[in-house]
Amino acid sequence: MNRSLLKIIDNWVPENSKVIDLGCGDGSLITELSKSKNIIGYGVEVNAEKIASCIANGVSVVQEDIDDGVETFNGMGFDLSVMASSIQCLRNPNLALENMLNMSKKTIVTLPNFGYWKCRLGLLKGSMPITDNLPKTWYETNNLHLCTIKDFENLCTDMGFTIEKKRYLDIKSKESFFAKLFPNLFAAEGVYLLSK
Repeated sequence: MNRSLLKIIDNWVPENSKVIDLGCGDGSLITELSKSKNIIGYGVEVNAEKIASCIANGVSVVQEDIDDGVETFNGMGFDLSVMASSIQCLRNPNLALENMLNMSKKTIVTLPNFGYWKCRLGLLKGSMPITDNLPKTWYETNNLHLCTIKDFENLCTDMGFTIEKKRYLDIKSKESFFAKLFPNLFAAEGVYLLSK
Protein backbone atom coordinates (compact mmCIF):
# COMPACT_ATOMS: atom_id res chain seq x y z
CA MET A 1 0.00 0.00 0.00
CA ASN A 2 1.43 3.36 -0.97
CA ARG A 3 2.06 6.16 1.52
CA SER A 4 -0.65 8.53 0.22
CA LEU A 5 -3.37 5.92 0.58
CA LEU A 6 -2.06 4.85 3.98
CA LYS A 7 -2.18 8.47 5.16
CA ILE A 8 -5.83 8.86 4.11
CA ILE A 9 -6.82 5.64 5.86
CA ASP A 10 -4.77 6.54 8.94
CA ASN A 11 -6.59 9.90 9.18
CA TRP A 12 -9.97 8.14 9.16
CA VAL A 13 -9.14 5.53 11.81
CA PRO A 14 -10.00 6.50 15.40
CA GLU A 15 -7.33 6.21 18.06
CA ASN A 16 -7.52 2.99 20.15
CA SER A 17 -10.19 1.45 17.92
CA LYS A 18 -10.91 -2.16 17.09
CA VAL A 19 -10.27 -2.76 13.36
CA ILE A 20 -10.69 -5.70 11.01
CA ASP A 21 -8.91 -5.73 7.65
CA LEU A 22 -10.60 -7.99 5.09
CA GLY A 23 -8.18 -9.16 2.43
CA CYS A 24 -5.34 -8.01 4.66
CA GLY A 25 -2.49 -9.37 2.54
CA ASP A 26 0.73 -9.43 4.57
CA GLY A 27 -0.86 -7.42 7.40
CA SER A 28 1.09 -4.23 6.71
CA LEU A 29 -1.96 -1.96 7.14
CA ILE A 30 -2.76 -3.43 10.55
CA THR A 31 0.90 -3.16 11.54
CA GLU A 32 1.03 0.52 10.53
CA LEU A 33 -2.27 1.37 12.24
CA SER A 34 -1.16 -0.42 15.40
CA LYS A 35 1.88 1.86 15.54
CA SER A 36 0.18 5.13 14.58
CA LYS A 37 -3.29 4.71 16.16
CA ASN A 38 -2.78 2.03 18.81
CA ILE A 39 -5.55 -0.11 17.29
CA ILE A 40 -6.50 -3.66 18.15
CA GLY A 41 -6.32 -5.22 14.69
CA TYR A 42 -7.40 -8.46 13.10
CA GLY A 43 -6.95 -9.67 9.56
CA VAL A 44 -8.83 -11.98 7.22
CA GLU A 45 -6.91 -13.49 4.31
CA VAL A 46 -7.33 -16.50 2.04
CA ASN A 47 -3.75 -16.79 0.71
CA ALA A 48 -1.57 -19.10 2.84
CA GLU A 49 1.70 -17.30 2.00
CA LYS A 50 0.24 -13.94 3.00
CA ILE A 51 -1.10 -15.46 6.21
CA ALA A 52 2.41 -16.68 7.02
CA SER A 53 3.65 -13.09 6.50
CA CYS A 54 0.95 -11.79 8.85
CA ILE A 55 1.96 -14.26 11.53
CA ALA A 56 5.65 -13.37 11.06
CA ASN A 57 4.69 -9.69 11.48
CA GLY A 58 2.71 -10.40 14.66
CA VAL A 59 -0.71 -9.76 13.09
CA SER A 60 -3.70 -11.77 14.34
CA VAL A 61 -5.13 -13.33 11.20
CA VAL A 62 -7.78 -15.88 10.25
CA GLN A 63 -7.88 -17.80 6.99
CA GLU A 64 -11.35 -17.32 5.51
CA ASP A 65 -12.83 -16.61 2.12
CA ILE A 66 -14.65 -13.29 2.38
CA ASP A 67 -17.18 -14.47 -0.21
CA ASP A 68 -18.25 -17.21 2.21
CA GLY A 69 -18.84 -14.65 4.97
CA VAL A 70 -16.69 -14.01 8.00
CA GLU A 71 -18.62 -15.85 10.68
CA THR A 72 -15.58 -16.02 12.97
CA PHE A 73 -15.90 -12.30 13.73
CA ASN A 74 -19.68 -11.92 14.12
CA GLY A 75 -20.62 -10.09 17.28
CA MET A 76 -17.10 -8.84 18.02
CA GLY A 77 -18.14 -5.18 17.85
CA PHE A 78 -15.55 -3.68 15.53
CA ASP A 79 -15.30 0.08 15.27
CA LEU A 80 -14.06 -0.14 11.71
CA SER A 81 -13.68 -2.65 8.90
CA VAL A 82 -11.32 -2.08 5.98
CA MET A 83 -11.15 -3.59 2.51
CA ALA A 84 -8.31 -2.11 0.47
CA SER A 85 -8.25 -2.94 -3.24
CA SER A 86 -10.01 -6.27 -2.75
CA ILE A 87 -13.71 -5.67 -3.33
CA GLN A 88 -13.42 -6.10 -7.09
CA CYS A 89 -12.03 -9.61 -6.53
CA LEU A 90 -15.16 -10.88 -4.76
CA ARG A 91 -18.03 -12.86 -6.26
CA ASN A 92 -20.58 -10.82 -4.30
CA PRO A 93 -19.14 -7.40 -3.44
CA ASN A 94 -22.55 -6.06 -2.40
CA LEU A 95 -22.97 -8.83 0.20
CA ALA A 96 -19.43 -8.25 1.46
CA LEU A 97 -20.23 -4.56 2.01
CA GLU A 98 -23.40 -5.49 3.87
CA ASN A 99 -21.44 -7.93 6.06
CA MET A 100 -18.75 -5.34 6.74
CA LEU A 101 -21.28 -2.80 7.96
CA ASN A 102 -23.00 -5.44 10.08
CA MET A 103 -19.75 -6.28 11.87
CA SER A 104 -18.50 -2.69 12.30
CA LYS A 105 -19.86 0.81 12.78
CA LYS A 106 -18.02 2.11 9.73
CA THR A 107 -16.04 0.72 6.84
CA ILE A 108 -13.27 1.96 4.58
CA VAL A 109 -13.20 0.68 1.01
CA THR A 110 -10.63 1.43 -1.68
CA LEU A 111 -11.08 0.33 -5.27
CA PRO A 112 -9.58 0.84 -8.71
CA ASN A 113 -11.72 2.91 -11.09
CA PHE A 114 -12.42 1.06 -14.33
CA GLY A 115 -13.78 4.35 -15.73
CA TYR A 116 -10.31 5.91 -15.52
CA TRP A 117 -9.31 7.41 -18.88
CA LYS A 118 -6.42 4.97 -19.42
CA CYS A 119 -8.82 2.05 -18.97
CA ARG A 120 -11.22 3.61 -21.46
CA LEU A 121 -8.38 4.15 -23.92
CA GLY A 122 -7.33 0.52 -23.62
CA LEU A 123 -10.87 -0.58 -24.42
CA LEU A 124 -11.03 1.80 -27.38
CA LYS A 125 -7.87 0.15 -28.69
CA GLY A 126 -9.62 -3.21 -28.41
CA SER A 127 -7.87 -4.64 -25.34
CA MET A 128 -8.62 -5.00 -21.67
CA PRO A 129 -6.64 -2.23 -19.98
CA ILE A 130 -3.43 -2.66 -18.07
CA THR A 131 -2.64 0.25 -15.74
CA ASP A 132 -0.69 0.78 -12.51
CA ASN A 133 -3.87 -0.01 -10.53
CA LEU A 134 -4.88 -2.91 -12.82
CA PRO A 135 -1.46 -4.35 -13.69
CA LYS A 136 -2.35 -7.87 -14.83
CA THR A 137 -3.71 -9.16 -18.11
CA TRP A 138 -7.37 -10.18 -18.16
CA TYR A 139 -6.52 -13.87 -17.89
CA GLU A 140 -4.14 -13.44 -14.92
CA THR A 141 -6.16 -11.05 -12.78
CA ASN A 142 -8.19 -11.88 -9.68
CA ASN A 143 -10.63 -9.09 -10.54
CA LEU A 144 -14.18 -10.30 -11.10
CA HIS A 145 -16.30 -7.16 -10.76
CA LEU A 146 -14.62 -4.07 -12.11
CA CYS A 147 -16.61 -0.91 -11.60
CA THR A 148 -16.36 2.82 -12.01
CA ILE A 149 -16.46 5.46 -9.29
CA LYS A 150 -20.05 6.21 -10.32
CA ASP A 151 -21.02 2.51 -10.21
CA PHE A 152 -19.68 2.14 -6.67
CA GLU A 153 -21.36 5.30 -5.42
CA ASN A 154 -24.65 4.17 -6.99
CA LEU A 155 -24.29 0.80 -5.23
CA CYS A 156 -23.83 2.59 -1.91
CA THR A 157 -26.98 4.66 -2.56
CA ASP A 158 -28.97 1.58 -3.62
CA MET A 159 -27.94 -0.27 -0.46
CA GLY A 160 -28.75 2.68 1.81
CA PHE A 161 -25.16 3.33 2.89
CA THR A 162 -23.93 6.80 3.75
CA ILE A 163 -20.70 7.94 2.12
CA GLU A 164 -19.26 9.97 5.00
CA LYS A 165 -15.98 10.78 3.27
CA LYS A 166 -14.45 10.12 -0.12
CA ARG A 167 -11.16 10.81 -1.82
CA TYR A 168 -10.31 10.46 -5.48
CA LEU A 169 -6.70 9.66 -6.31
CA ASP A 170 -4.91 9.98 -9.62
CA ILE A 171 -2.46 7.38 -10.93
CA LYS A 172 0.26 8.79 -8.63
CA SER A 173 -2.08 8.36 -5.64
CA LYS A 174 -2.44 12.12 -5.27
CA GLU A 175 -5.63 14.16 -4.96
CA SER A 176 -5.32 16.10 -8.19
CA PHE A 177 -7.59 18.91 -9.41
CA PHE A 178 -8.89 16.84 -12.33
CA ALA A 179 -9.50 13.73 -10.21
CA LYS A 180 -11.65 15.84 -7.86
CA LEU A 181 -13.48 17.62 -10.68
CA PHE A 182 -14.19 14.57 -12.87
CA PRO A 183 -13.52 11.51 -10.69
CA ASN A 184 -15.13 8.96 -12.98
CA LEU A 185 -12.71 9.93 -15.75
CA PHE A 186 -9.52 11.09 -14.01
CA ALA A 187 -9.41 9.21 -10.69
CA ALA A 188 -7.48 5.96 -10.86
CA GLU A 189 -8.73 4.98 -7.41
CA GLY A 190 -11.55 5.81 -5.01
CA VAL A 191 -11.29 5.75 -1.22
CA TYR A 192 -14.49 5.74 0.84
CA LEU A 193 -15.60 5.88 4.46
CA LEU A 194 -19.07 4.32 4.71
CA SER A 195 -21.71 3.87 7.39
CA LYS A 196 -25.33 2.70 7.54
